[in-house]
Amino acid sequence: MNDELVIEARGLGRRFGKLTAVDGVDLEVRQGEVFGFLGPNGAGKSTLIRMLVGLLPPSEGSVRVLTYELPLQAERLRSKVGYMTQKFSLYEDLSIEENLRFAAEIFGLTRSERQRRCEEILVEYDLAERRDQRPATLSGGWKQRLALAVANIHRPRLLVLDEPTAGVDPDRRRSFWEKIFEIASQGATVLVSTHYMDEAVRCHRLCMLIRGRPVAVGSPAALTAALADRVIEIETRDATAAIAELRSLPEVSSATQLGDRVHVLLARDTQVAQTMAPRIEEHLLNAGHEGSTAQSAQPTLEDVFVALNLGEKLIEAAA
Repeated sequence: MNDELVIEARGLGRRFGKLTAVDGVDLEVRQGEVFGFLGPNGAGKSTLIRMLVGLLPPSEGSVRVLTYELPLQAERLRSKVGYMTQKFSLYEDLSIEENLRFAAEIFGLTRSERQRRCEEILVEYDLAERRDQRPATLSGGWKQRLALAVANIHRPRLLVLDEPTAGVDPDRRRSFWEKIFEIASQGATVLVSTHYMDEAVRCHRLCMLIRGRPVAVGSPAALTAALADRVIEIETRDATAAIAELRSLPEVSSATQLGDRVHVLLARDTQVAQTMAPRIEEHLLNAGHEGSTAQSAQPTLEDVFVALNLGEKLIEAAA
């Protein structure tokens, strides 16, 4: 990763009639970065991505991608971008190899380049023995692998992955992300949207979206550090009753069960977790929750998302 800007957006927004899908996005993404967009379904991730690759003109704002001004130079940009959509969109009636060759031709590779690159990709993505197989016969994980291979056939400078692992089992997701970082290590910039917290934490940096607005931008470490000293974990015999008790406290923003523990996010203006932990422990004991213990804990991206949904402003702290 270096300091060269691959994407620069200012005040980017998109409306569909009276609906504002994306609102006021300021963004800088650097070469070699794995940059994630995190948010629930309907947060505007796909709409934002489509604007960044020139498939959808913005309603307001400006965006420059790989030195191209969008939407004016969108056609010139497209040959530099690999785009993997949410829904599998390759040709089901073509074989794996035929899909690769077709994509290579569309992206302008010469005949010799197509031959060489297709063979490289088939080997690199473990598809050589399946080259004659049709995508319709592949499992979800193999379809995603093929879609990534096709998106990377022309070695794009910018690779865009829109919720690429939805419906894929954890082992396939892990290997998929290994491939993403391999591609980035070769100089490509990768944009990836997801609603999985365990995937988002892998990114170099994140833009967290809620209802079309960017509410926090930064590395996962910086985002979670913004909630330092505000998380407590509690061991108690009756987690459900303890959660109900804790949610009545003004010092508690959120309380939820994680495994056999209760995970608590403290309100923004309360005292730090190390001070509050013994007080909350005492409160639970006085309320009849014998044997309960509380101690400070490390915040997670889920805590960040909860805080943002509650209206907190973390974007300045994490940028």
